[in-house]
This record gives sequence, structure tokens and C-alpha cells, in this order.
Amino acid sequence: MQLSDSTYSAIRALCKQGDDLMKTGDLDAAKQNYIAALRLLPEKHQEWEAATWIYVAIGDVHYRMKNYDKAFKCFFNAVQCPKGLGNPYIHLRLGQLYYEQENFEKATDELTRAYMGAGIKIFMEEDPKYLEFLETNIET
Repeated sequence: MQLSDSTYSAIRALCKQGDDLMKTGDLDAAKQNYIAALRLLPEKHQEWEAATWIYVAIGDVHYRMKNYDKAFKCFFNAVQCPKGLGNPYIHLRLGQLYYEQENFEKATDELTRAYMGAGIKIFMEEDPKYLEFLETNIET
């Protein structure tokens, strides 16, 4: 199943605008673009691969705003979409969000998945507390 060319192009354009807004720090406007893109997906939107990266984008907005509950819901949805499970970046964010919720067992599991999928480099641009936490719970 594929999206029509026009729907795919509209989704890509909205997400590109959202990405540009994120770079300038206009997080609310970026989130609105990503939500508009998500709404363009057909019913059962979690069956579409585009939903994976749109949920990640919305989740990143919430993560940057430190709105961890909403970010968690987005990344939890993303992991259930096509190519979400096993995606190191999604597992990294889920691990960080579990950590912030003080669910350290699940944080260890998700951060380990991120580490196994992408190695130590995935942690390099993140707050060092996450890698330090992981290193106290597994052998890296």
C-alpha cells in the first residue's frame, strides 16, 4: 500500500516546513505542521510508514519542550508503526522518557536497544546522564 503522490508530497512539504520551524525554535508552529501532516494520512494511520516519522517529529517537539508525557505517547505510537520497532532513535527517546518517568528498568531496556542498534554514537549529542545511566546498568 502506498500513499498517492499528491498526499505524499503534501505530507513531505508540511514536515519540511515543520523541520525548518524546529530549526528556528518555533516549536508550536512546527508541531502544528506535523499534526497537519499526520491528519493527511488515511484511516488506520499507524499502518503507514509516514506515520512513524511524523510521530517521531511530533515527539521531538514535545521532548524539546520537556513535555515528557506527550513525547512518550508519540514515541510509543511510533514504535508500533512500520519500521518503528528496532529503530535505534525511537528506542533512545523511549529510554530517555522512561528515565524521566523514573521507570529505570524500562529505561535500561530501551537505552540498551538504542545502543545495540546504533552504538555509542547515538548518545553523543544527548545529555550525558543517559549514557552514564546505561553504563551503570550494562557493560558497554
